[in-house]
Amino acid sequence: MKTRDSSMPAQDWWESFFDPEAIFDALGLSEIHGTAVDVGCGYGTFTLALARRSRHPVLGLDIEPDMVILTRQRAEQAGLAHVQTRQVDVTEAGMGIAAGSVDLILAFNLLHCEQPHALLAVLTASLRPGGRVAAIHWRRDVPTPRGPDLSIRPSPEDMCGMLSAAGLTIIQQPTLLPPYHVGLVGQSTQHS
Repeated sequence: MKTRDSSMPAQDWWESFFDPEAIFDALGLSEIHGTAVDVGCGYGTFTLALARRSRHPVLGLDIEPDMVILTRQRAEQAGLAHVQTRQVDVTEAGMGIAAGSVDLILAFNLLHCEQPHALLAVLTASLRPGGRVAAIHWRRDVPTPRGPDLSIRPSPEDMCGMLSAAGLTIIQQPTLLPPYHVGLVGQSTQHS
């Protein structure tokens, strides 16, 4: 399913909203012990930054074929051979990844979708025991140059509730990611 109210602006402008390294550091994502997935990878902004932090496979998924192609090209140009990309509607078709095989999933600017619980159910099914879902979203309490309508943006409390309802334990409480985002991390409590 396409996420409502989420068209992509020009790449340079989009990437000016984020400091991926600072976001990863603030969310405690310095260690990646296995496969990582960036759902809704867009231009590959976070996919490539994640791949620079890990020698393990990094998979960028997006519903838009043009975004998948661009992310793949950018990874190739950067010499990041461990990046793979796939065009897929995750909510409809799943991630195409074995259950219990993923260490980290990025769900960045996605939780305003019409079925966030269905999306998170798909994501958490692929996590290994102790695997994590990191979620960020546009803030609701400050003006932002982009982002979905305020009426559909989840609050930090909403985000905590969504991850908890998906069976994740919140290990990184909502953290402000200046200037425009808030993020948190949930960890799988399933046992092997």
